[in-house]
Amino acid sequence: MLEQEFQWYLKNQGELAKKYLNKFIVIKGHEVIGVYDSNLDALSETKKKHQMGTFLIQQCTPGQEVQTFYSNRVAFK
Repeated sequence: MLEQEFQWYLKNQGELAKKYLNKFIVIKGHEVIGVYDSNLDALSETKKKHQMGTFLIQQCTPGQEVQTFYSNRVAFK
């Protein structure tokens, strides 16, 4: 699991949601490496340059409900 990326997202969720509201962001390490309109676009484009399982796809929303798309499987939080 990409716990480091997910924890970074949670820590920065408010700021990220303001900037990327309802977009799907790709997080690797502690940075956003891509912004897309759908999780499928995020996955198909990011896997061209990054190995599966090394990045997190996160829908950027404010609040408590968080839906996370991992690059090696789909998970809901």
